[in-house]
Amino acid sequence: MAALFGTRVRRLRLAAGMTQAELGAKAHVVSSRIAQIERVCGARPTLELARALDRVLGADELLVELWPYVYREAFPDWARVFIALSERATVVREYAAHVVPGLLQTEEYARAVLSVGTTLTGAAHLEERLSARMERQERLRGADRPELWVVLDEAVLRRPIGGRAVMREQLARLLSVADERHITVQVLPFDQGEHDAMGGSLTLLTLPDGSTAAYTEGAHYGQLIEDSAEVGRFALTYDRLRAVALPPLMSLDMIRSVMEGYRGGTSVPSRAVRRRLAQEQLQQSGGWQLRGGEGRSPRARPRA
Repeated sequence: MAALFGTRVRRLRLAAGMTQAELGAKAHVVSSRIAQIERVCGARPTLELARALDRVLGADELLVELWPYVYREAFPDWARVFIALSERATVVREYAAHVVPGLLQTEEYARAVLSVGTTLTGAAHLEERLSARMERQERLRGADRPELWVVLDEAVLRRPIGGRAVMREQLARLLSVADERHITVQVLPFDQGEHDAMGGSLTLLTLPDGSTAAYTEGAHYGQLIEDSAEVGRFALTYDRLRAVALPPLMSLDMIRSVMEGYRGGTSVPSRAVRRRLAQEQLQQSGGWQLRGGEGRSPRARPRA
């Protein structure tokens, strides 16, 4: 698809009587970028560049229509199918174990997430992936936007990806989008303990025909499941996660609290300090005493 895109650009450019330098100037990129596209080398074109080339060359949306296929070509077969289904889904349900889902990431948070990993080949590749991720978010603002329900593991809030300033902005974004009628955000707190989706993230896509597909993902793999029986089991897992997660309003309160912690630059107290503070608070309330490794026990009361 990248070769087809490059061939179309070259034919349209020659038909318009333009050199690569002239086309680059009109599309606001260097001539070498046009050469890369035509020769299918270097980073794939971004959607923004595809739109610019389409406009300059008078391609009547041909290049814009080809771009999604060029973009998907960079992914394994199973990922391409997942992306295609995501673009059609009417309902998206996600459990995120490690990072904020791509549809809700700020640009700087996404940059930090995409900057790590063994598949990144350089700065141009990073910008390509970043541009594609930001473009996917446009669907949440379109007329055919899906209903989005997200359950975030508490670890997603606590891990300072990109640094404190980036995390403050990201958490503020979560609070903002949660005001949208079609977006619901919940947090699964640590104290809920173990659950069926531990170790990876889970996405459920409901399609226009009413069918549902499931997608599980780890650090270096992804698996698309379309068998109805298996999808049903994953749907039950998701419903259980949603049931034990904090209600939406309490979830937003936790997000605000964590965001304030990033704003103040506070560090997490050590276990010994946390234990001492908890003991002091419990003693002041006249309630319980903590015993190392044995949970809590009532204080002895004098006999009457």
